[in-house]
Formats: sequence, C-alpha cells, structure tokens
Amino acid sequence: MGNTVEIFCENTQEKRSYPLGTQLLDIYKDMQLQLKYPAIVAKVNNVTRDLKFKVYNPKRVSFISYDTPSGMRAYVRSLSFILCKAVHELYEGVELRIEHPISKGYYCKLLGLNREVTEQDVEKIKQKMYRTIEQDIPFLMKSVPSDEAINYFESKKAYDVSKLLQSLGQFYTKIYELDGEWDRFLGPLVPSTGYIKIFDIKLYHDGLFLQVPNRTNPDRLEDFFYQEKLFDSFSEYTEWNGIMGLGNIGEMNAIVKQKEKISSIIKVAEALQEKKIIKIADAVCGRGKVKLALIAGPSSSGKTTFSKRLSVQLAINGIHPIPLSMDNYFVPRTQTPRDENGEYDFESIYAVDLELFNKQVNQLMNGEEVEIPYYNFETGEREYRGEKLKLGANGMLVIEGIHALNPMLTEKIDKNKIFRIYVSALTTISVDNHNWIPTTDNRLLRRIIRDYKYRGYSAIETISRWAKVMEGEQKWIFPYQENADMTFNSALIFELCVLKKFVQPLLSNVPENSPVYQEVSRLKNFLNQFSVVHEEEIPLTSLLREFLGGSTFNY
Repeated sequence: MGNTVEIFCENTQEKRSYPLGTQLLDIYKDMQLQLKYPAIVAKVNNVTRDLKFKVYNPKRVSFISYDTPSGMRAYVRSLSFILCKAVHELYEGVELRIEHPISKGYYCKLLGLNREVTEQDVEKIKQKMYRTIEQDIPFLMKSVPSDEAINYFESKKAYDVSKLLQSLGQFYTKIYELDGEWDRFLGPLVPSTGYIKIFDIKLYHDGLFLQVPNRTNPDRLEDFFYQEKLFDSFSEYTEWNGIMGLGNIGEMNAIVKQKEKISSIIKVAEALQEKKIIKIADAVCGRGKVKLALIAGPSSSGKTTFSKRLSVQLAINGIHPIPLSMDNYFVPRTQTPRDENGEYDFESIYAVDLELFNKQVNQLMNGEEVEIPYYNFETGEREYRGEKLKLGANGMLVIEGIHALNPMLTEKIDKNKIFRIYVSALTTISVDNHNWIPTTDNRLLRRIIRDYKYRGYSAIETISRWAKVMEGEQKWIFPYQENADMTFNSALIFELCVLKKFVQPLLSNVPENSPVYQEVSRLKNFLNQFSVVHEEEIPLTSLLREFLGGSTFNY
C-alpha cells in the first residue's frame, strides 16, 4: 500500500489506487472516461494541472475538456506557443506579440518584420503550424534555475520575459519546452501539439488575427466579426503605453521600485484619461442637438465614475448635466422576465419598462416637468415620491446602464438627440509578449474588492456569480458595443499593481475545498506577477476610487 496513491475521480465519483508518481494522463487513459470531448487538463485538489502532472499523495481529480473555461485557456496557450514557434522559425529576428483579445479571438503583431504582413505570410505561418501539430510534439514542463531561464530568454532577445523574471526574484522558474524552444505561461498546456485540432489565422489591420474554437461548441471556430471602434480604443491606449514607455509587466515592476517614476506614471495615466473624457465631452457638445448622453458598459467597467467625470466636463462646456437612473424604470418584480432556470432575469432589457422610459425621456427633452418613478428594491414595486424633474434650455440627461446602447431602449426617441458612449476596462499592458491580460480578469478583481467593501459579499460569493454576470454581458451588452459614438477605456496601466494589495487578502480567505478555489488559484498566480503600488497617490477623482474607496464623488 505504501507504494500506491489513492485517486478520487470526480467525473465518475469513484476511487482507484495507482503507483506513486503516475501521470494524470495515464490515469485518464486507465479510467476510460466517456467525456463529450477529450480531456486536455485536470483539476487536482481544485487547482488546474497539465496531464503530465505526477501524483504522489491522495488527490481529488476532475478531468477537463476544452469546452470549459480552464480547458479553453490551456488550449489557447498551447496554440499560442505553436504560433510563436512558427514565427521564430520562419522569420529571423521577428518576435510575435499577442497584443490583446478582440472579436472573440486575438490580435497579434510581428515585431521587427519591417514590412506589411501579407496573405503569403499568413499561409506560410499556418502551414508551419500544421506541420508542428501533425508531428504531435510533446509540451514539456520543467522547473529550471531562474538565472538559467533569464540567460536563455536574453539570448533569444525576449527581454519582456527576462525583465519579468528578474523582477520576481524567484530561485526557480517553471517553463514549457516545445522541440527545444522555451516559453513561459501562467497556466498549464495540453500534453502535445496533436491535441490542437482547430484554429485559423487571418490578416487583420497591420498584423494577424488568431481565431480560436467556440467556447461552448469547440467543434467549430468562433464567428469572426469586426469590432473597429473597440480596436481603435485598444490602439489609442497602446499608443499611450508607448508615451509612458511601458508594454509589459516586467517594465512596470522595474518602475514600481522607483518612487518618483511610478508617481509620474500615475499622473500621466490619469491625465491621459482626463484628456479623453474632455474629448468625449467636446464631441457631445459639438453635436448641438444632443439632449441625452447614454453610457453603457459591462460590470465593474467604471461607468458610474465616468458619468460623473463626464458631467463635470459637460458643465465646463455650459451644459447642465442631469443624471437619471435607469434602475427606476424596472417593471414591478412580478412582471420581471425569468431565465431558463425560472429565476428573475434582472439583466434582460424586458426588465425595464421601455414604454414609460421612452415616454418620460421624450417629455423631459420637450421641456416638460415629469415626476420620476422610484423603484423599491425591497418590495419590488414602483413608487412615486414626488421627485420631479425638468430639463432647462442647456440641460442634458446623463444615463448609464447595461442597455444604454441597445436600440430597443430608445426606439421612440429621436436618434439625433442621443450620444452613445461605451465604457470598458480594456487592459492594454501585457504580462509579456505571449501572455495577455484578459479584460474580464481586470473587471473581476475590481468587483471582488467593491463587493466586499460596499456590499458585504465575500470573494467566494462574487466569483460564484461571475459566470452568470458574463453570460448576461454576452447577451445584452457586447452585441451592441459597436453602436457607440465613442468608446472610453477605463483601465489604468498601473491599476493591477494597486488592486493586488486589496484583493490578495480576500482571495487568501478562500479555502482549498471551495468550489471557486480553481479560479482563486489562477487569480493568485496571475497577481504574483505584479509588484504592489500603494494607493496614496491615486487621485480622489480616479476611476479606481469607485472600487477602492476614498472618492470625492458620491455613489
């Protein structure tokens, strides 16, 4: 018995014993599990591991396919490594940078190519990737001395990785090897290149677009669609990163150690955001007929603070901004639509009394006095408390909410009198050239802090709800973001360094046996890449204050 280890398989709810040091891949094959899609990683004691992980102690194991979030992350990391290797083999001195996610795929640039990317380049890269996949080359994970890893990446001129490793100060570094090439990723990869079955690459602006499998139906690719306004917003902020001399976390960590430099970065980043808000306010006022500014964005994107800062700039332009809460137009709770589980779907646009909303907004824009309803969240009923509103000659309604860009919301309102703005936290700094930062992680960390600080929710409660929140965003927000007249990126280049201090203690309180610990473990590993920036220098009007506290705005 001393030479075996007991494994509890959560897929089958059975226990089996295996020799010490058995790989998960061998256990998976032995169990002959009937999964819809083949397993590519596993959850081991609620931590995601690659299938070459060896077990020496009793474990709870769940084998995971690529139709799950953690499985798809492993698939995309592995695909990215194959793409990077293809670029390195085809173009001497050229580095692939996976810039940011967009259009349900990934925008990539070929740094150092010194010419336009062509269709021929795309075809050459794809064919090189296909050959690597056909060879079914194993991905090998190993732990090497950090000095050795730093020397390797410097020899390959991958200074983005070497700077990050230097800033982390660890004795050993985990790297993945593919046919002699090393790379570093923040999570597990699939066992070998042959596990990659479906992908595509297209020309996209001045770079490439990496198309990946559909998250819920991975037998097919995600649909490709253009998001030009979102792309422009990313591009604008990438230019701002250039102004500050920052692109990756290694560079940021080096600056954090220098108090004067990080202080300057904070000031410049905040000033650039204010400059953008001024530009949006000028555009709103430049329309002349606009009487309604609509602000939409996903959860924790900073819509509320943005609307308040925009209102300040509108006032400077001689406009009298009047906030109007869309929450007050909820239908009575008994009339709220229900989702497929029979629960109230408060994120549905049909949870809003569209008829009343359109009627009162039109009345206000026509100069009439209107008694605004109040929605009582405790009783679930609409009330009238004598709150009356009238729009003066220079008045403008400012309304923020998840449905603000949905045409159904303002179907009976003159479109010439509306200015639509989309706000989201489009994180533009990367861990390194091959490891981007998902914008959803930025918002989730913000929400964990805010929910704990202002709503009394634990990290477990917030993370448990997050999948449902994102499901609502996919349905009610993201399809309409290109309807915006202008977009605003609320992410600040230094903010994850600030959020780390606040969110780490909340994540540390989550026990290993919690159902959300797999996600907590991933987030903790992600946050370990950042040095801490203390919040003292964050302006009291900063968007970050909506989540950290200490804002001069009332919420």
